[in-house]
Amino acid sequence: MAKRARKPKRRPGKASRASGARGAELRDRILDAALKLAARRGWRRTGLADIAAEAGIGLDRLRTRFASKPAIVNGLIRRTDERALAHGAAEGSSARDRLFDVLMRRFDALAADRAGIAAILRDLCRDPATALCHAPRLMASMAWMLEAAGLSSSGPIGLLRAKGLAAVYLWALRAWLADDSRDLAKTMAALDRGLRQAEALAGLLDKGRDRAAKAASAVGKAAKGGKRRPA
Repeated sequence: MAKRARKPKRRPGKASRASGARGAELRDRILDAALKLAARRGWRRTGLADIAAEAGIGLDRLRTRFASKPAIVNGLIRRTDERALAHGAAEGSSARDRLFDVLMRRFDALAADRAGIAAILRDLCRDPATALCHAPRLMASMAWMLEAAGLSSSGPIGLLRAKGLAAVYLWALRAWLADDSRDLAKTMAALDRGLRQAEALAGLLDKGRDRAAKAASAVGKAAKGGKRRPA
């Protein structure tokens, strides 16, 4: 009896990488199509069917990757995260310098899609309820930026840091949209100013916590001193 030739075994690692590459390529096609249409006709007037057609795929494939237009916006935020983080840890001798570096990477990553990003943001500003849907994704994004800058994003302090950094980023994003200079001087000035203000506020909060801790300690000592000792 003739023996069957053995089929070469598939290596799961290679198959997984190939599948991941195809998934990333499809994601980028969809996101690029969404940005192109947003710049051309506005985000509110862009439908999911329009995006699928522009990307050259069926609605079924679009639905598999993104369930809604807000999901596509969140996908854009996540892709920007990945591009900013791809450069490794942020550079700088201070926390403020490192945050400046990593946030400027985000603006560099967005540069080629400025018209589409601007159109999406304009329409989101007219629809606050939908804009709020992106708050969790933005907070997660800022947490990653903190980690890239060597700052912990964990716990209550990490949450406060992420909220503060989100406010600084959105302030600088507004300047970036109106900044037509090649070196992004206005954007850098706005970002630097925002980070300095956040740094000053953080210092005040730290001093306030120190004073509160000292006051609590003093009260505790006074309470112990005031207790009657048993005869």
